Amino acid sequence: MKFVRSLAAGAALAAIAAGWSGAALAQETVTVWFTKGFYKGEDDALLAVVDKFQKATGVKVDLSLYATEDCVTKSVGAVQAGTPPDVGFCTTYDFRTTGQWAFEGKLEDVTDVLTPIKDQIQPQALATTFLMNDKTKKKAYYAFPVQQQMMHITYWKDMLEEAGFKESDIPKTWNGYWDFWCDKVQGAARAKGKRIYAVGHPLGVAASDTFYSFLTFANAHNTQIVDENGKIVLDEPKNKAAMIATVKDYASISSRGCTPPSSVNWLDPDNNVAFHNRTTILTHNATISIAAKHLDDMNNAALTQEQRDQAKKNYYDNIRTAEFPKKPDGSTMPNLAAVKTAVVFADGKNKKRGKEFMAFMMKDENLRPFVEGSVGRWFPTTIEAAKSPFWNDGKDPH
Repeated sequence: MKFVRSLAAGAALAAIAAGWSGAALAQETVTVWFTKGFYKGEDDALLAVVDKFQKATGVKVDLSLYATEDCVTKSVGAVQAGTPPDVGFCTTYDFRTTGQWAFEGKLEDVTDVLTPIKDQIQPQALATTFLMNDKTKKKAYYAFPVQQQMMHITYWKDMLEEAGFKESDIPKTWNGYWDFWCDKVQGAARAKGKRIYAVGHPLGVAASDTFYSFLTFANAHNTQIVDENGKIVLDEPKNKAAMIATVKDYASISSRGCTPPSSVNWLDPDNNVAFHNRTTILTHNATISIAAKHLDDMNNAALTQEQRDQAKKNYYDNIRTAEFPKKPDGSTMPNLAAVKTAVVFADGKNKKRGKEFMAFMMKDENLRPFVEGSVGRWFPTTIEAAKSPFWNDGKDPH
């Protein structure tokens, strides 16, 4: 009898344990995929948002962080297989997939989330998420404008001076600018025995830097590819001629030997690496991540004091962030902004919570630390965040 009672008690305990286990397993989960940050501050800020959301809602966030290319490749495969996460934020979605997914009906309409906060978002950033859905034959908001980037020129001031030139020598005209770097500066550096290249010029077909840089050159030549309604207008004579000039211009930096031969195979980090290795003097880059790396290093306790001091000197004295020269027609080159988009997938298993997570993420107290955690690599999409002292204290040279 004692054995039976013990067995019964054991069975009861097992049932209770199974109940607890079932409750734990049944905890509601939202699946989120993000691009892994370049800097610890980005990921730390994201993890803080996740922790706050979990505590506020009781919903577990299954967060995965992926390298830039892996993030979008994995996302494309998951969408095609019908097994996407609930939320995706990869920093090349805007270049490669967001518009197509919206058109194909693969994204959840997030108009109900964005409409109440429309006035808080910069209009041009918000406009990039108002997209056509071919299934509904209507436009709606299908993405969240999380952060944005712009194209910059970055060069080593000390390497320019070692070649015998001053910053005031740099021409402002388009052709004069590239001739100066490719002929005069590179020539002078080579004459002093240095095997370096004047320009780190992205040419790899797998690099978003190539795409963005090429469009910047197209912008310089006033090339219009599509109109405001999305109609392709490249076949118009003036646009066709402008595109031919763009291709010739972009290719000429390589054909004249002004960029490393390996740049034809570069991926997104490679122009940064060549610059940091001082094998190139200048590069055009779609963020200020090059300078930001030195800002991060000068505050990195894991580095030696000597390394931190050198990073500080590089950031404040040796590296310059500059605008592009005037267009070939003499007009000022406008910046092309690329807005990084987060999406909620229509086939996500818990897209309701996915929308809630992104609504939580878009709050200023959550989004601002995430964007600023990139130490200037990304710029805010919200009006108030752009007014932050981080961007406006006047002390930062970049």
